[in-house]
Amino acid sequence: MSDETAAPETATPETATPETATPETETATPETATPKTETATPETEEGRTDQRKVREGIVSSAAMDQTVVVKVVERVRHARYAKTMQRTTKLYAHDATNDCRQGDRVRLAETRPLSKLKRWRVVEILERAK
Repeated sequence: MSDETAAPETATPETATPETATPETETATPETATPKTETATPETEEGRTDQRKVREGIVSSAAMDQTVVVKVVERVRHARYAKTMQRTTKLYAHDATNDCRQGDRVRLAETRPLSKLKRWRVVEILERAK
């Protein structure tokens, strides 16, 4: 094959000239063009999206050093009976400042494994225990 018989590369809309523009870019209107969707998760410095889970719960134990046990209540619907039930999960979270006390309402974020059971870290204390 010679260079004359090779198929021409398609031009991107930014570099397209009127001769090389594809029919899709010429007839695209704002209604039919695909909009840039914003992700609900924030982007990190590297440009990838942060897709870590976030949970809220009540501190049930703060006796360990830099570790709290948080109970997270999740409302789930029973598959067969369609009744809404509460499912409680106990999560171990890293509290670097030892600031959490029993009864505090906290926000947790998923993180890399920090120990055998710790996979969460305390992001903020939402409400202090009374």
